Amino acid sequence: MNKPITKAIVTGHTRGLGAALAEYLLSLDIPVLALSRSRNPALAARHAGRLEEAELDLADLAGLETWLAGDGLRRFVAGARTVLLVNNAGMLQPVGPIEGQDAGAIARAVSVNVAAPLMLASALAAASGEAQDRRIVHVSSGAARNAYPGWSIYCATKAALDHHARAVALDPNRALRICSVAPGVIDTDMQAEIRATGLDRFPQRERFEALKNEGRLATPDQAAKKLVDYALSDAFGTTPVADVRELA
Repeated sequence: MNKPITKAIVTGHTRGLGAALAEYLLSLDIPVLALSRSRNPALAARHAGRLEEAELDLADLAGLETWLAGDGLRRFVAGARTVLLVNNAGMLQPVGPIEGQDAGAIARAVSVNVAAPLMLASALAAASGEAQDRRIVHVSSGAARNAYPGWSIYCATKAALDHHARAVALDPNRALRICSVAPGVIDTDMQAEIRATGLDRFPQRERFEALKNEGRLATPDQAAKKLVDYALSDAFGTTPVADVRELA
């Protein structure tokens, strides 16, 4: 019997967790379609022939809609038995009290963190109709489940992904599994951005500084391996919301 073919789509693959996710999937011989505003030449050089990149600004919803109307996604997933979508791209800003949040920054965050993942999830479900196993991972956050002062937009958008997964899991389509997964606190550029934020905009900054100083941040590679291994496991989809720190 031929080995089942698995293919993956990853957003935000140029740095941090996204780069680590794409790297680990490719190391497993899983072809990856990566969507981001720019390309990752180093990753492409290491995995020639297995990485396909599409330059898309996920805040540009009209542009994303146009791309989804084309055949790029359908062509990539053709022939796959298992198709995995990892909605990793996200943004922290705007940070600060509600009265100081820029309207444009709010719109961009909701587009990148919510609208684009939901659009991609729907398109993946439709484009991979022949696949026997379709899996959607929303990269969530502890901020989806715990409110933080100054993070009202980030908390709300990540909570939206959690609730989307809960609702989709109720749909009568058992060929599709979905889970919104919190990857833990990871040593990425976003963490550096958090530590550089003034206390007036993010009063809990010192907590994250302590995590860094005490060596309690996971590396992107560690988090990526845990997330992908779970996403490809038989256990994936048995619950619509999960946290990698609680997985065996």
